[in-house]
Amino acid sequence: MNRNYIYLSILILILSAGVFFLPERDNNQQISPEELMLQIMQPTHYISTDAVAEMIIEKDPTLELIDVRPIDEYNEFSLQNAYNLPLDSIMAEGYQDYLGIEDLNAVFYSNDDIKADQAWVIAKRLGYNSIYVMKGGLNCWIRTIIQPERPEETASSEDFELYNFRRGASQYFSGIEIEIASDDSKSGVNVVRKKKKVVAEGGC
Repeated sequence: MNRNYIYLSILILILSAGVFFLPERDNNQQISPEELMLQIMQPTHYISTDAVAEMIIEKDPTLELIDVRPIDEYNEFSLQNAYNLPLDSIMAEGYQDYLGIEDLNAVFYSNDDIKADQAWVIAKRLGYNSIYVMKGGLNCWIRTIIQPERPEETASSEDFELYNFRRGASQYFSGIEIEIASDDSKSGVNVVRKKKKVVAEGGC
């Protein structure tokens, strides 16, 4: 198993230890601490920034983005159509209306993984399903979607296809116009900044 993943799992367990002592609620779907620990160790609750970007661009109706950062950070910068559910309010009455909505996949995110992981653990302990964490948070979002790095010339065609997707996503979210030649996946990307008006209308 990847060493970084083991360290992250241990960190999640430490940070979320208090969740195991949550008071019992009128929710028959609560899962046991043992089952929760098993699910924490699975990487399937993570979703990549690329997948999130694709769902936003395609206006996937099943996507529900939940920003668990404090309200001031949310107001300064957030992803398109994201709701704000601060981590310290997730147990408050009324806030859980964002969770457990039929046919929606809730994706938690924060600046990195820590607060989003904690939110996922709390929600999972309470019995909610169809909940995920955007891997790497906004820091990874900026690095991969907003400011993607061009692969080396020796990189595979798949790497260049991913890079071209990210550059297109960067155009969508930041208002930078990009021209990508269709006849060569390794071709250069011409970047032309759009008018400021378009930038203001962008998703991020």
